[in-house]
Amino acid sequence: MSIRAEHINYLYGEGTAFEQYALKDVSFEIEDGQFIGLIGHTGSGKSTLIQHLNGLLRASSGKIYYNGEDIDQEGYDKKALRSHVGLVFQYPEHQLFEVDVFSDVCFGPKNQGLSNEVTEQRAREALIQVGLDERLWTQSPFELSGGQKRRVAIAGVLAMQPEVLILDEPTAGLDPRGRDEILDEISALHEEKGMTIILVSHSMEDIARYADRILVMSHGEKLFDAPPKEVFRHYQELERIGLAAPQITYVVRSLKEKGIALEDDITTVEEAKTAILRLLRKADGRA
Repeated sequence: MSIRAEHINYLYGEGTAFEQYALKDVSFEIEDGQFIGLIGHTGSGKSTLIQHLNGLLRASSGKIYYNGEDIDQEGYDKKALRSHVGLVFQYPEHQLFEVDVFSDVCFGPKNQGLSNEVTEQRAREALIQVGLDERLWTQSPFELSGGQKRRVAIAGVLAMQPEVLILDEPTAGLDPRGRDEILDEISALHEEKGMTIILVSHSMEDIARYADRILVMSHGEKLFDAPPKEVFRHYQELERIGLAAPQITYVVRSLKEKGIALEDDITTVEEAKTAILRLLRKADGRA
């Protein structure tokens, strides 16, 4: 599986006095099994970009290729593409519409032309994967909490067994426990099934913890495309576009200024804990 974007431009109000670039000359390639973090300030083009990857939006110019095929070529099956590249929107209620949760999750595989037996089996497996209590399966999705709705929306996409799962701010508005549960479930899909994940998030901590590569968008353009440690070394440039490094990065920098010999590339609390314990053991003569 691969997704390749070549010189993507997308304009709002094209040909009018209000013409404005939402995406400008964006190129990248995503290989099978990667966990991509997509970050940028509000209005940077993140949501516009991901809607190009499964054909919901068509570029004003440039090409998107899925497994080497131009998705905008005449006759290309975009319905099939959306089964392979699943998108979970920021607001899950935009994807929920059936009378009960189980029917909602069945919709995707049923629309793929699968039998009732296979459809229901996939729905059950997907709902179990996202950790939704079975007692909720017969309830209206609109009676659920925000976190539960997100689980249903994710399950609805997983039931189609996509190769790529794109999530737009899946933890927005959730409490820390709900956020960690959903992200751990997404991480498990990546590790256990080898699923390619594209995670859009404002949380630098989440991106540093889970992603193995980060795309940074700014005013419709790709600013960085690199592993997390490399991207967060440019924290001053990130700050200039309204972002930041993970909070622990600033804590570590402050400790280094006080003479504590920590590495420069610490980006997670777990890494900081390991490094500090190693220094303490060394100080005690146990290293």
